[in-house]
Amino acid sequence: MAAILTSLRNTIIAGIVLTILMALYVTKSNGEALVFDHAYFTFFMRWLHVLSGVMWIGLLWYLNFVQIPNMPNIPDEQKPAIGKVIAPAVLFWFRWGAMATLVTGLLLAAMNGYIMDAISLGLGENGSPKTTAIGIGMWLGAIMWFNVWFVIWPNQQRALGMVEADAASKAASARTAMLFSRTNTLLSVPMLYAMVSAQNLY
Repeated sequence: MAAILTSLRNTIIAGIVLTILMALYVTKSNGEALVFDHAYFTFFMRWLHVLSGVMWIGLLWYLNFVQIPNMPNIPDEQKPAIGKVIAPAVLFWFRWGAMATLVTGLLLAAMNGYIMDAISLGLGENGSPKTTAIGIGMWLGAIMWFNVWFVIWPNQQRALGMVEADAASKAASARTAMLFSRTNTLLSVPMLYAMVSAQNLY
């Protein structure tokens, strides 16, 4: 067990194997064969979308609930460990989690046939409360994705010294990144409500 849990790669592989075994067991207990049809692949895309979203929003909330508020409490001589090691790793998974969430969400909407109704916020002839809710969630998610890739990440690169910048630019970039990260935290609450309500209320 230690060989599995002391390696992240092995842990993820074990999680995938456990998921497959669970899926096979559930299918067998129902007495039905698992059919790899459109419905299954739509479900599978939704699962990937949720996995990606958990990675993205989990790291967003880590940054805003843990790292940013506690940075002033870390002694100056220890801050380089955060800026040079922890923050770049967090930002790597953060931005690619955002990308995966956006891509899988768009693919899921296309597979379900409501992408245009959702983008138009359900205002077309096929609109419904579900497509309005999912559309609001999609637009909020797209704004958050844009903030990650085109505001937070470039500013964090300057703030962390990953690209050349003077002290004033680093400070301004750190503040900009923080404010847009907080904006995404704010938007994440109604975004998650819109996504979950679209699947469960309408």
